[in-house]
Amino acid sequence: MQATDTLLDQRALSKLHWRCRRGLLENDLLIEKFFARHGSTLTVRQAKGMNALMELSDNDLLDLLLKRKEPFELLEAASQAHASTPETLEVLNLLRPVANGSAATLP
Repeated sequence: MQATDTLLDQRALSKLHWRCRRGLLENDLLIEKFFARHGSTLTVRQAKGMNALMELSDNDLLDLLLKRKEPFELLEAASQAHASTPETLEVLNLLRPVANGSAATLP
C-alpha cells in the first residue's frame, strides 16, 4: 500500500472537514453527505483531491457537482489545472449526487 493510500487520521479528517465549509448551502449539503458516506474511508490521496476542489469558487464547484460543467470546461475557461487531476476526478465522482429511480421518473 502506498503512503497516499493510507487512511486519514482523525485530526487530518477534522481539518479537511473544516476546510470544506462553503458559502453556498447547496455545496455544504452535498459535502456533508459526502463526509457522512465516505469520511471514515478517506485516504490521503482523496484528501488531496478534495483540497483541490475547494480551491474552486462556490459557483464553479456547484456546476461541477450538478454536472452542469465538467472539469475540462473549467480548464478551458480559467486555467484550473487542479480541477482534472486523477484524485480530484475520483472525489468529484464521490461527491456528485446519484440519481435514483424516483428522481428519474419525475416530470
